Amino acid sequence: MVVTANGNDSKKFKGEDKMDGAPSRVLHIRKLPGEVTETEVIALGLPFGKVTNILMLKGKNQAFLELATEEAAITMVNYYSAVTPHLRNQPIYIQYSNHKELKTDNTLNQRAQAVLQAVTAVQTANTPLSGTTVSESAVTPAQSPVLRIIIDNMYYPVTLDVLHQIFSKFGAVLKIITFTKNNQFQALLQYGDPVNAQQAKLALDGQNIYNACCTLRIDFSKLVNLNVKYNNDKSRDYTRPDLPSGDGQPALDPAIAAAFAKETSLLAVPGALSPLAIPNAAAAAAAAAAGRVGMPGVSAGGNTVLLVSNLNEEMVTPQSLFTLFGVYGDVQRVKILYNKKDSALIQMADGNQSQLAMNHLNGQKMYGKIIRVTLSKHQTVQLPREGLDDQGLTKDFGNSPLHRFKKPGSKNFQNIFPPSATLHLSNIPPSVAEEDLRTLFANTGGTVKAFKFFQRDHKMALLQMATVEEAIQALIDLHNYNLGENHHLRVSFSKSTI
Repeated sequence: MVVTANGNDSKKFKGEDKMDGAPSRVLHIRKLPGEVTETEVIALGLPFGKVTNILMLKGKNQAFLELATEEAAITMVNYYSAVTPHLRNQPIYIQYSNHKELKTDNTLNQRAQAVLQAVTAVQTANTPLSGTTVSESAVTPAQSPVLRIIIDNMYYPVTLDVLHQIFSKFGAVLKIITFTKNNQFQALLQYGDPVNAQQAKLALDGQNIYNACCTLRIDFSKLVNLNVKYNNDKSRDYTRPDLPSGDGQPALDPAIAAAFAKETSLLAVPGALSPLAIPNAAAAAAAAAAGRVGMPGVSAGGNTVLLVSNLNEEMVTPQSLFTLFGVYGDVQRVKILYNKKDSALIQMADGNQSQLAMNHLNGQKMYGKIIRVTLSKHQTVQLPREGLDDQGLTKDFGNSPLHRFKKPGSKNFQNIFPPSATLHLSNIPPSVAEEDLRTLFANTGGTVKAFKFFQRDHKMALLQMATVEEAIQALIDLHNYNLGENHHLRVSFSKSTI
């Protein structure tokens, strides 16, 4: 049952609060998405202190949230004026209410009170709720916005900033505390919203930060709020740039503090590239998009060259390797080995791309053979000397117009998926029909199982082959295929099914 305020309350809470009202511990929240729950609204306030009451005005998409102290409310409003809060990917608006406290009709506001009690119980050291039975549904959404992170196989140092950069991709990170326990590096990290914590846990648990090491193990913490006293390289509260550094380190410079606040707000934008000054922000985004957390420039020595073996030497060409590996990065050079034609060296634009290509293509089938992909010890692929004919086994693709990742922030970074039977086609001219495409793809030697144009955009379609191997073959043969009218077909792997 959804409870809104009773008649009197609705009149009292007109929701016409002024933007620049005097501070109050009651906050007025507007533009809430329709299906938002009490838990999600309460979670907005938890990082700043104890939440003492809540009133949802469902019909108006508004809510009132009461914090225990005015100071907590001021911190919350200041933080969210720098960092736009989002619930369910929609921006919402928070301001001081004209009310100094919330008087709600407790019988009518029962669900909200139950949720509040449940959350508060979790917060006060997980004491059982004495004398109140709270329905399961009220308690379960109150998953903590705090994650406990343990890092296994830590061959490279992992810093607080690295964690901030990785986890910010899933929402604004409010606080981080790092420590060593049982000889293991651990961290507690708090989001503004439990939903972000859940997304980050799903995406990152079990992933490696660097190539083949520093594995993340992630759980929800029993804590619902972290209390950070100092901003230094061990702990940080991004909502309070003014905190001292505590151990003789200089406190965060105010200019840096302002930049942090700004940066956190940028990171809350879905799909925004991390604005940290990483030379390869784009590559980091690519790695994150693929659900891997490769960090730019640190993948084990940043190897850009791959060794691919067990190739079908009758069929393979530099062009076919360029097309397949080009799904995961910008291939610079390809050399099929003269004395061992079932092996090739492939040079990618950076270490992240080689890492991605290796993760996704090792063990896949190409021209009927399972290929092996490993990092090569070579730093670059040598071109043959001037005038030396190496039978077309080496090719330089450095200036190729077909690189998918040249433009920083290109949408292609968000669409990197493992090889799949379903292919995403784009740049289809209006004159080309489903039948034409089915025939074209069947001619690559496979079976087309399903086909569907995008509803909104006839230039794009999904096409499903019978197996992943057939789809790989079709992508190699038909990516950049000229469909006429100067339209070159673009083919990539899809995460969707038809």
